[in-house]
Amino acid sequence: MALSDSIAKIKGIGPKKIALFQKLSIETMQDALDCYPRDYEDRTHIIPVAAAKEGQKIAVCAVVGTQPVTRRIRKGMEITKFRVFDTSGALWITYYNNRYTAVALQEGQEYLFYGRIQGQGAQRTMISPACEAVLPGMPPPQRVVPVYPLTAGLTQKDLLRVTTAALGEQNAGERDWMPEEIAREYELLTQTQAVQCIHRPQSLDDVAQARQRIIFEELFLLCCGLARLKERRADEAGIAMREGTPDAFWKFLPFAPTGAQKRAAQEIWNDIRSGKPMNRLVQGDVGSGKTVLAAVLCYLAVQNGYQAAIMAPTEILASQHMESLGPIFAQQGITCAVLSGSMTPKQKRECKEKIASGEIQVVIGTHALIQKDVTFHRLGAVVADEQHRFGVDQRATLHEKGERPHTLVMSATPIPRTLALILYGDLDVSIVDELPPGRTPVETFAVGEKMRQRIYAFIDKQIVEGGQVYVVCPLVEDGELPLKSAEEHGAALQKILPHRRIGILHGKMRPAEKDVVMNAFAAGELDILVATTVIEVGVNVPNACLMVIEDADRFGLSQLHQLRGRVGRGKRKSYCVCFGADKGEQAKQRLKILCQTNDGFEIARADLAQRGPGDFFGKRQHGLPMLKMADIAGDLALMQSAKEEAEKLLSDDPTLQAHPALRERVERMFRNDHGEIFN
Repeated sequence: MALSDSIAKIKGIGPKKIALFQKLSIETMQDALDCYPRDYEDRTHIIPVAAAKEGQKIAVCAVVGTQPVTRRIRKGMEITKFRVFDTSGALWITYYNNRYTAVALQEGQEYLFYGRIQGQGAQRTMISPACEAVLPGMPPPQRVVPVYPLTAGLTQKDLLRVTTAALGEQNAGERDWMPEEIAREYELLTQTQAVQCIHRPQSLDDVAQARQRIIFEELFLLCCGLARLKERRADEAGIAMREGTPDAFWKFLPFAPTGAQKRAAQEIWNDIRSGKPMNRLVQGDVGSGKTVLAAVLCYLAVQNGYQAAIMAPTEILASQHMESLGPIFAQQGITCAVLSGSMTPKQKRECKEKIASGEIQVVIGTHALIQKDVTFHRLGAVVADEQHRFGVDQRATLHEKGERPHTLVMSATPIPRTLALILYGDLDVSIVDELPPGRTPVETFAVGEKMRQRIYAFIDKQIVEGGQVYVVCPLVEDGELPLKSAEEHGAALQKILPHRRIGILHGKMRPAEKDVVMNAFAAGELDILVATTVIEVGVNVPNACLMVIEDADRFGLSQLHQLRGRVGRGKRKSYCVCFGADKGEQAKQRLKILCQTNDGFEIARADLAQRGPGDFFGKRQHGLPMLKMADIAGDLALMQSAKEEAEKLLSDDPTLQAHPALRERVERMFRNDHGEIFN
């Protein structure tokens, strides 16, 4: 077998399993190697039961002391409990919907249990542990066990089987594509060694060394690609737009712009007059008025005889942009229209004809804008809203519909300026760090379960007073302590508040279904919207005045801040309530930061300093090529080193002709459905 072969060649992997593996993007042996463990169980350090602390994930060697007892706690949920003992003390073991694992254990037999501790003293409990029998006269099994991402129907054993087979096909003698001098400088493992250690480590030190190599290579490839993009852009000629000024646009606004908006508008104006294609990121907190800057660019483009396009990630956001910007453009005599996937074929055809003829000067749309049959008469400016929802390739596709149009990308995820300048190597950066006057800060509270009934009463009070409420639930990952899904929570809330109109929104719904629910909430036809984080971006419901976040300890601070930004957008006094303050001291301290400040940049800095491992930017990595292991914020020092090495290498070899294997890896990372972006 070879790494390019299908996993179907592995014994025990049949058609049903193959379909499930495809959900994890695993089709070949190489794909299996590229699917890194999401965690590791360190069973090398066994501690006494009495030393187990709340919140820890630990290994204990203990004897099963009582028969497992199973009881049903709600529909579809069973709980099985029993006690285990060692010479230092006793511990409860709890399994959810897994009575078969528990009843297979023999009373009086010693086992190694690995899991997370909850509670203290006599109520100390290990939740859903992995367990292995300790054979009489033999030492307990001690090893580092990889934990892979799963999908329903696949088990850890399935992932272990395919990765074991794939590891057997690695060529240890294959030449590494990483330049030797860089590998030496940073004491990096070879690629083959790193892959072996990441999947089958002998110790956590193996994991650390493998991560160092894989993270550095991902960041190095990313920086090489961004440096090539920026270098290519520096030599391009662009449209010089010299008619109109931002000051002329401000006259049409019903409010005065902030100093930050004026400063960013000036930077945009300077760019588009320069004769070079603008490629600028506008980064600002929720509600800082970034959309106005998109309007400034569109206005200036039209004044110079060009069209402009604004691409939003959802139809709802595209419609909201039309509602807010349409009247402003109408005052200026600028024709504006929305193009979206839900339009009828006739509506789409007529809209596309008007875009092609130039009759429509500003087009607001979703991904529909990058369809092949959408042609512009004279596209001079492109805006990508909510930058982290779009990839480099999608921006490039829209960019190609004009003659080197000026590009503005906008992000509502505040990150420190230094990090932004490193991350957006192919963009110039503008920071909008002021909120418009009159925007009332959202009052935030972190609470525990003891407050639940009072919070339900508070929800009802806000609705009585004419407001609306969001309730957000975290995504539930396989193998974790069961949490209520959005659907379960919505059903439970409906029983508690039967007189309220409750809608449910989650990622598994079809786009059209999501739009129906979201539009109903925006129109005031629902009192409460129970949702996952699909409402994090771009939803503007001024009447929503309360955000309740379940299990807030499971979110990053920056993500919580984004969610909080969905309320406080109207005239009502607004609140955010975060459950999870009783989930340990670390959770309490993190949520305290959110309660103390509404400054997204300050929260971002605290998130970088205090959060545990996690993806600061969300799974989409801010629209850049997907990184499987690197955490751009958490690995900031390594990112800086990778950027310096990439720039040094490309200064001597701009197109990587002397490094063909590296060039191929960079282009593979940035590859898209429309061909190579480095052509």
